[in-house]
Amino acid sequence: MDYKVFLSDDALSDLERIVAYVTPHNALAAERLGHQLLDVAFSLRTLPERGRMVPEFRRPELREIIFRSYRIIYRINHTDQSLEIVRFWHGARGFPHIPGGG
Repeated sequence: MDYKVFLSDDALSDLERIVAYVTPHNALAAERLGHQLLDVAFSLRTLPERGRMVPEFRRPELREIIFRSYRIIYRINHTDQSLEIVRFWHGARGFPHIPGGG
């Protein structure tokens, strides 16, 4: 059974900032990048544990997958078979702030 995928407010804000940053350079590429990040995030509904544990936190429920230069950080809840996308974080930004992350 597939997991339900939710986006946190922080993840939505991250996504908006990413698209806004790229738009002045190439609006089409910005839109495409936003859709690709969402597609990768929602692909986690199947096999949600395929991402690695976030090394900074070392908590089994907090995982990430990498897409290009972006870390898609998410929290798994096996009890209700859901996962929350916590952040879309560019690798150049350094250490991610994860609310309730550790």
